[in-house]
Order: sequence, then structure tokens, then C-alpha cells
Amino acid sequence: MNMSTINVDLSPKEALQQFFGFNTFKGEQEAVINSVLEGRNTFVIMPTGGGKSLCYQLPALMMEGTAIVVSPLIALMKNQVDAIRGFSDRDGIAHFLNSSLSRTETIKVKDDIRSGLTKLLYVAPESLTKKENIEFFAEINISFFAIDEAHCISEWGHDFRPEYRRLRTIFDEIQRVPVIALTATATEKVQEDILKNLNVDDAVTYKASFNRPNLFYDVRPKKDVGREIIKFIKQHQGKSGIIYCLSRKKVEETAQMLNVNGIKALPYHAGMDAAQRADHQDRFLMEDVDVICATIAFGMGIDKPDVRFVIHHDIPKSLESYYQETGRGGRDGGEGKCVAFYSYKDIEKLEKFLQGKPVAEQEIGKQLLADTVSYSETSMCRRKFLLHYFGEILPGDNCGSCDNCVNPKVMFDGTEALTTLLDAVKESKQRHKGRFICDLLTGTMTSEMKTYKGNAMEAWGKGTEEGAIYWMSVIRQATVNGFLHKDIETYGNLSLTDQGKKFLKKAWPVSFAKERDYTDVDGGSFDDDDVVTPGGKGGAADEKLMKMLQELRQKAAKQYKLPPYVIFQDPSLEEMTLRYPITIEELQTIGGVGPGKAAKYGKPFVELIEKYVEENDIERDIEVVIRSVAKKSGMKVHIIQNIDKRLPMESIGKAKGLTMDALLTEMETIVMSGTKLDINYHLNEVLESDQQEEIMDYFRSSESDSLEAAREEFGGDFSDEELRFMRLKFLSEVAN
Repeated sequence: MNMSTINVDLSPKEALQQFFGFNTFKGEQEAVINSVLEGRNTFVIMPTGGGKSLCYQLPALMMEGTAIVVSPLIALMKNQVDAIRGFSDRDGIAHFLNSSLSRTETIKVKDDIRSGLTKLLYVAPESLTKKENIEFFAEINISFFAIDEAHCISEWGHDFRPEYRRLRTIFDEIQRVPVIALTATATEKVQEDILKNLNVDDAVTYKASFNRPNLFYDVRPKKDVGREIIKFIKQHQGKSGIIYCLSRKKVEETAQMLNVNGIKALPYHAGMDAAQRADHQDRFLMEDVDVICATIAFGMGIDKPDVRFVIHHDIPKSLESYYQETGRGGRDGGEGKCVAFYSYKDIEKLEKFLQGKPVAEQEIGKQLLADTVSYSETSMCRRKFLLHYFGEILPGDNCGSCDNCVNPKVMFDGTEALTTLLDAVKESKQRHKGRFICDLLTGTMTSEMKTYKGNAMEAWGKGTEEGAIYWMSVIRQATVNGFLHKDIETYGNLSLTDQGKKFLKKAWPVSFAKERDYTDVDGGSFDDDDVVTPGGKGGAADEKLMKMLQELRQKAAKQYKLPPYVIFQDPSLEEMTLRYPITIEELQTIGGVGPGKAAKYGKPFVELIEKYVEENDIERDIEVVIRSVAKKSGMKVHIIQNIDKRLPMESIGKAKGLTMDALLTEMETIVMSGTKLDINYHLNEVLESDQQEEIMDYFRSSESDSLEAAREEFGGDFSDEELRFMRLKFLSEVAN
């Protein structure tokens, strides 16, 4: 088909079929396209994966002239242009104009526009400000201006760009034509900002539902994050995923860690040159690699429909960022698991980045972070919380597709707590943020409390027994359930809604979910000691059970006339002896098993394990991640679990009444049985890295692991304790 000649008599539906080969529109697409075709200013709020691009691409192809599309990223422009050209027999149908083009290429673009061939021109906001471009645009026939990623206009948006705020002025310099602004994430405040700044208060607004029912939201404490990520990806082997990190260094480290562990991954961040970024992006799209580790620069406009998981190694700085990044999962309507690792220490780091910025910007940044904390720490339905943030009400209290809804929460009667809270907000004149109300109820004196004489109020100290975590939870749930209103203009001041006022006059029963406590979560950063060396042979956690499972596997192999390893490989059996799965669902989480194998071969294995657990009175912990333990004794489990938590060696020994010598003996028994122990966190405190390397070199070349020989070699430079710890490190990392 020659797409340079457009049949203007086609209906949008006919044009959709002719240009793109689709028979039906998604959601509000057709209404939006008709609005643009009628020459109206149009505002589109549509979640990632909802088909925003088509809303301006199709009318551009149908209308006279060239549509100018303002886009923030060069990589995004290239993808969009390539996609349009893929439907056409002429490359000139779509172009981009930015700093990456040579002078010759720029002339070619302008010639195609003048000739009427180009229907879509993607430009960076910076390109619009150049005098030569403004003069050129003033001469040509422009059908409309489209502003993609329009949230960049607003200081309240998650990706504010000052150059976007000049767009209206530049448009007026060029020519007055209709505008379509599009964004995937916009709170009510951001929506107001966009319309006001573009001076299009008359715009027809189309807002699609932000609910993505196929996405599963899961927030986990940030402990042993490297190991947890590896475990998760290996449970989803061969599936495409994105891991977001806040720093370039963490992106590089994470990609390296995954590759060391046999997972094909590549980094992507702004510190890499453009060619390398494009290559890594293409390799991910072509499925040469399974995982991309990236900063937020990755993903805008990336049309890979089958991203099956999105992991946030670090919690992002706003819920808009989080929503947009998770929205890159499951765009085909299939499975999309969204796992975020949360530690308040990460929030504190992000708060430090705000220092030195203008006061208003700091206040906005802090409010966005506070909302992120609320989402991360809440025990209520995450989907309900998230949709409420974007001004959408989700009926019911259980979406069935987030960690809080799948894992039953402890509920409590919140009627009295809500009354106390609303009284406190009312008494303090409805002009304070949640933090102040929380401090007021717990009787916490701050400078703000002194200023407003909070200690003289009736509400002062009324909730001391419950504590701060409890009251922050009640505040969040009262807000989401419509009893309180949080005012964005005043950076989060709380006031009573009509429903809140009615409740104070005559209360009715209200249930709230008990909040999770994340205060003991570590900062989650990992160093080399978090890297799990691949190919290490562990041992069974429970030798007796291992033997029973091997015999059962032999029996199953005969029954199915298959080699035993086809049923379950040894590492899978070893993990079963550690985690004791007693249901098919639990068995699916064992490495190398998966749903298919669990369903086909699993029943007799979980029945055997369940009987064994019952007969031997074993305490199961299905979440233990350690691969191999010598014996299932309480002492050894205590040592391994607490080393995994990076507790001080003295504390681990003291809890069981062990001297350091006795603790080392226990650890040596564990390691000699084939189990790895990650003790680098301890060694890094007592020995310099060059000293560690010197001792490691000795053990690598030594014919014996004898302590006496090592002592003699180093002539007293190191204590017996230091040498024993280093021998443990050597045996863990090399022998096992």
C-alpha cells in the first residue's frame, strides 16, 4: 500500500484496518481520534500499554499536513519512527529531528516534509527552540501538535523537565493549531498543571482506567536482595524481565551478579554510549538476553508485550514512576509480576538527594516520597491504594492479585482509632500533615508541635500505647477509605471529608488492616559477598530424607521409563530437604521444578515429605533461602540463618552460649559438609582486602588446610581466629 496518499474519506475504523491491520480500537482510542480529527484540543490520560501512541499516529496519517510530536527521548523517537515505517512502503512517512542527525540527514527530513510525504515528525523540546527550526515550522502545514509524556510539564510529575514548560510559547511562535497532550501517569494535580501550562483549559479530557488486572503487586522487605532476585528469576526461567535500580553502579553490579549466576542479563543506563544502549535494548527485544538491568531511562515507549516481571531493586522516588515502570510488564494482557524491595533507608537516601534544591521542589519531593512510603508499608490492598492515588475508586477490599490480598492480613476493629484520629485532625484545625497528627497522638514533642502548642490539646498522647507505625497506618487507611482528604497544594495537609464529618457525628463499625513493620529491614545494598557462585555442589539439608527422596525418584523413573534426573535433579531434591514442601504449590517454588513437573511427578514427593515432617516433628520454614545445611539441628539452622542476616559473630554465638572457638567449630562442621557460608561481611571488618587475598592465595596453593601449617607460613602475622575464618571463606567459595 502506498501510504503517502491518504484517503481522507475513510472512517477511523477503516483507516485502522488499512494502516495497521487491526479491526478494533482499545478503550477510549476511537473517541480520542475523533476529537483530534475534529480539530479539538485533547488531553489523554492512559496507562502504559493502553495504546496512547495510536491516538495521535492514526489521525496524523488521515489528516492533511504533518503532525509535530514532542518526545523526551531520542531512543523513544527512533522506536516510534521505525514502528510507523514498518507499516509503510516509504521511509519518509515518519521522521525524527534531533541532535543525532547530520546536516545532510536534516536537509532530507525537511525536504520530505515540504513535499507532503511526512505525516509524523518527532522532535525533542530542545529542537523546537532553535531559530532555524521555528522559521521552518512556521512555513509548513502542521496538522496538530502532540505532546507525549506530558507529565514532564509538571513539577509534580515524576519526570519534570523545565524545557517542557516553554512549549506553549514556542507553539504560539510557530502557528496556532490543535494540541493533543498524552501521559501514562497523572494525579489530579499534574493534570491541572498540564492543562494550565498549555493554556488548553477547553481540552476534551479522556481518562482510561488505571487498573491493570493482570499485574500482581508485591512489596518485600529488602533483605539479601541479590539472593532473592536470583531465586525469583530462576523460578521464572526463560521469561523476559526488567530490573530497575536507582544508580548506574547498582545497574552494573546487578547485571554482573545475574550473569555470574547463569542468568543472561545486560545493563542499560545513561552513562553508556548511545550505540551500546541501542545494542542492549535491541538484544533484549530480540530475546538474546532475558533480563535488562536499568535505570529509569529504560522502557519509555519500548513496545515489548511479553515482559513477565518487573523488579524494583530500589524503591522509586514517586508512585508515578513506580506505576509507569511496573506498567511495562504484561502489556499483552498476560502474566506480569511486579516485585519491589523496600527499605526505609533507601527513602532516606532519596531525601538526601533533595537537599540543596529550591524549598518548593524539596517539599514536592518529600510529599511524593511520603506517598511511596505509604504504599510500600501499607497492609491494605495495594491495587486499591494505587488506584486511589490516581483518583480512581476500586470497589471491595480484596483485588486477589497483590501480596496483601493473597496473604491474609490481621484485621482489627478500627472504629475507636478512627474516632480518635478524626478528633485530632479537627482539634488541630485541619491544617497539618499526617506526620504532625501522628506525633500529636503519640505525644512526641517536635519544633512544630511546640509552635502549635500540641501538648495543650486534648488529643495529645491519646495514642501513645499503639505507637507511630500504628497511627500512620490508620491515617493511610482513613484517607484511602474516604474519611480524610490529603491536600496536594499544601503538600499533604489533612482535612475531614463529608464522610469523615458524618462519622464523627455518628460512628459506624470500621475494620482496618494491621500494618507491617519494616523498621528492621537493612539497606539492601549488596557487595561481592552477595554473589552466589554458580555450579557449587551443596549437600542435603536432611540426609535421611534425601535418601528417601532418591529412592522415590528411582521408583518414579522406573514407572515412567525415564532416567532419574528427568524426574527431579539432585539440586532440586537437596532444596526439598531444606524447605520441606508439603503442597504442590510449595513444590513449584523449588528450583528446577516449576508448575509442569510439580503437577506431573510431585504428588508422591509432597506426600512423603508431609509424612516425614509429621513423624519427625520438624518445624518448616518455606522461606529459608540457604541452599544446603549439613543436619537439620536447631543449632546449625540458627547459625546459617543468622549469618544470612549478617548478624555479628559475637551475637550469633552469644545467643546459643557459644564461645568464638566453639562457634567456629560449628561453622567448620557446616562448611565441611558442603554448605556455603557467606562470611565476607565479618571478614571485611577484621581484615583488609589485600590481607584476605594473601591468605586466600596461600590456601589455593597449599597442599593442606592445616591451621598449624598456615600459622607457620605467616609467622604470627595473623591470629588463629583470623586464619580459621579465612579457611572457612576458602572452603565455602572454592571447595563448595
